[in-house]
Amino acid sequence: MASPAPAISVVLPMHNEEGNAGALVREIADALAGQDFEIIAVNDASRDGTLAELQGARAELAQLRVVSHRNNAGQSRAIRTGFLAARAPIVCTLDGDGQNPPADLPALITQLTRAGAPEALGMVGGERVGRQDSAWKKFASRLGNGVRKRLLNDDAKDTGCGIKAIRREAYLSLPYFDHQHRFLPALMKREGYIVEFHPVSHRPRMAGKSKYTNIGRLFASISDIMGVMWLNSRSRQTGGWEES
Repeated sequence: MASPAPAISVVLPMHNEEGNAGALVREIADALAGQDFEIIAVNDASRDGTLAELQGARAELAQLRVVSHRNNAGQSRAIRTGFLAARAPIVCTLDGDGQNPPADLPALITQLTRAGAPEALGMVGGERVGRQDSAWKKFASRLGNGVRKRLLNDDAKDTGCGIKAIRREAYLSLPYFDHQHRFLPALMKREGYIVEFHPVSHRPRMAGKSKYTNIGRLFASISDIMGVMWLNSRSRQTGGWEES
């Protein structure tokens, strides 16, 4: 007999996060202690000890599920795999590098599920305060966020922040493409959902190194922004629907 679905799923995309993986899932479990949750760690074909760390942690944490890609497919695909595997109606994401403190998760969940929240609220995204990255990385991020916000009108100051609370149904209604995770506020608005934001903390990496370069991110973002602009231009809203 299948176990009942939890109230919250936490999705962790991970690629070569040895030194971060085990500690992070334990920290998430501590942050959500007393709540009905599951953690889905998506191992994106790591070549280091990430999988072994996760399997070790699974022996301690009944809430932990480990899903592994056979081929490396990138962060957006890992997030999508996690959402497809998730059993809860509310799904939280955070980066596998440990820079998003799990202690911020309850506040995002509370904001998304609060009494009196707008019916169309689909996501609460984190906005990093006191970001712990290099000056150059922060400058590049501010530039990219500014261009994206102006062109897409998504009201988001920090789409690079990995910690979010999202309604699973809303996420699965979005068009999928590589690098999709950087454009979730714009895509949510395109489908008629409301997006809110909440300030969150940030910390240095515990281990390993970033998988992205500023130049690589810039070139990817240009073509992606143009693609999302095209998607927005082809969108038509129904105003909701009902069956009679």
